Amino acid sequence: MTAMTSTSPQTPPAAASLHTPVIGWFEQHARDLPWRRPEAGAWGVMVSEFMLQQTPVSRVLPVYEQWVARWPRPADLAAEAPGEAVRAWGRLGYPRRALRLHGAAQAITERHGGDVPSEHAQLLALPGIGEYTAAAVASFAYGQRHAVLDTNVRRVFARAATGIQYPPNATTAAERKLARALLPEEDERAARWAAATMELGALVCTARNEDCDRCPIASRCAWRLAGKPPHQGPARKGQTYAGTDRQVRGRLLAVLRDALNPVPQAALDAVWDEPVQRARALDGLVADGLVEPLADGRYRLPLT
Repeated sequence: MTAMTSTSPQTPPAAASLHTPVIGWFEQHARDLPWRRPEAGAWGVMVSEFMLQQTPVSRVLPVYEQWVARWPRPADLAAEAPGEAVRAWGRLGYPRRALRLHGAAQAITERHGGDVPSEHAQLLALPGIGEYTAAAVASFAYGQRHAVLDTNVRRVFARAATGIQYPPNATTAAERKLARALLPEEDERAARWAAATMELGALVCTARNEDCDRCPIASRCAWRLAGKPPHQGPARKGQTYAGTDRQVRGRLLAVLRDALNPVPQAALDAVWDEPVQRARALDGLVADGLVEPLADGRYRLPLT
């Protein structure tokens, strides 16, 4: 089993001193999440990673449980129409993730005999999978040594190692270099470190109201030791939803998810009063492959 490891030198002593307290904290405080259990397997890990992008655990849990019960293997999902993946996605948001996960399941079935591949390069070659998801699946499912950089991990590293409150808006080369330098040398320990730092950012080193009293590395945190200097970068803006095209798209998709048969235009018109925005949202859903228009003017979730 090949891991995509760093070519950087040995882990610095300062980094090594972080591993034991963070991993030890994780062993005691990690949440019992279904995708962390051995029976979840690589497919369960992959499903969770798709669902957890920009979506909190509390919303993912019920949908995840239903998903893996219905489609316990990639081939089970691949055999269904992509529209069924969109339907089962429910209200998780960003439903293109459902189509991407369906496409990945098809590729896994066709290229890898229905088993989620363990090689990082093979994971990265699957449709809909980027660097983060490939590294996360290889690490969490197969115990490999990878830098797994999600928002929570980036925030922990920014504070503990760099001494700033928040990481840049987009992941930088410097962050990737730092993450590789902080990786433990042993594969299994590195995989545990990846999960532990992610959990630390989710539960303790949160974006707001961080709980330094519960942090296992508070005494070593560069940001805390510097007096917690405030964020100096661009203003961090919260995402809005009400009144946006995203909200309109969600309402249109909800009608189609609830319908067993194609729906007429009038049923979609009823969910939003503003016709220009409604038409723009519907056109976007069609362009994204989430909605299929029929010749008779009705619409349905995609069958192919």
